[in-house]
Amino acid sequence: MQILAGVGAATPLLVDYLILAGGAGGGRNQGGGGGAGGFVRSEGGSASELAIGTNYSVTVGGGGAGSTSGSAAGTNGTNSTFTGLTTAVGGGGGGSRTAAHSGANGGSGGGVASDSGSPGSATSGQGNAGGGGGGSVVSGGGGGAGEAGNTDGQSEGGDGLTFGIDSVARGGGGGGGGGVSSPPKAGGSGGGGQGGGNAGNPVAGSTNLGGGGGGGNNNLGSGEEVGANGGSGVVVLKYADSFTITIGAGLTGSTTTSGSNKITTITAGTGNVSWA
Repeated sequence: MQILAGVGAATPLLVDYLILAGGAGGGRNQGGGGGAGGFVRSEGGSASELAIGTNYSVTVGGGGAGSTSGSAAGTNGTNSTFTGLTTAVGGGGGGSRTAAHSGANGGSGGGVASDSGSPGSATSGQGNAGGGGGGSVVSGGGGGAGEAGNTDGQSEGGDGLTFGIDSVARGGGGGGGGGVSSPPKAGGSGGGGQGGGNAGNPVAGSTNLGGGGGGGNNNLGSGEEVGANGGSGVVVLKYADSFTITIGAGLTGSTTTSGSNKITTITAGTGNVSWA
């Protein structure tokens, strides 16, 4: 009798994932746009094998605060982690006038405030650098998961990427802040917030899209000069529908079925997940 190899063996738990960190806050007073949260994914035959019945610690990173002071850049986003898989690094804050011009480093880097300084750099494999400034009137857009800040136009945030598992665009950089007589600069696709301009206040990065916050305009004393907050990150997991996930206390998430797979989206918190 012929014995077939693998018959009776347990089916491995293979998980495709997106780990997206929180986006950063934008800078103050023609400030740079906040960088998008680090974007780390595993798709197209590169799924990771995890163990049944093992607790894996998960953290979804929050967005960083927009700057309220010319002496401080926007606050970096916080990291998202999945123990055993990877850590995505929070986005870098946008630079501010008058003393903290440079964008901060992060998953994607923050843009430069309008006077001087250097754009923030990105974490290798997770995003792109922030955009540079251009004298007293041009700030830099925050870097996005798919491209650097300023790629699509002066002060615009870098675009994000679409995650194939659920076809959602995420990881857009925040637009840089302009003067009150200039039009606002767009945030990058995938949740990047618009920079401040003649339309008033900058826009926050989108929740669970890891977008950077827009930089504030230069209408001092109005509140419009304050940078906008970055958007929170997310963890997305795809695996065969023969497995059942348990989302532990401290985490907020939900699971849907797509064909022969399940997709679990974890939107907030810190806690454990496991499979049976």
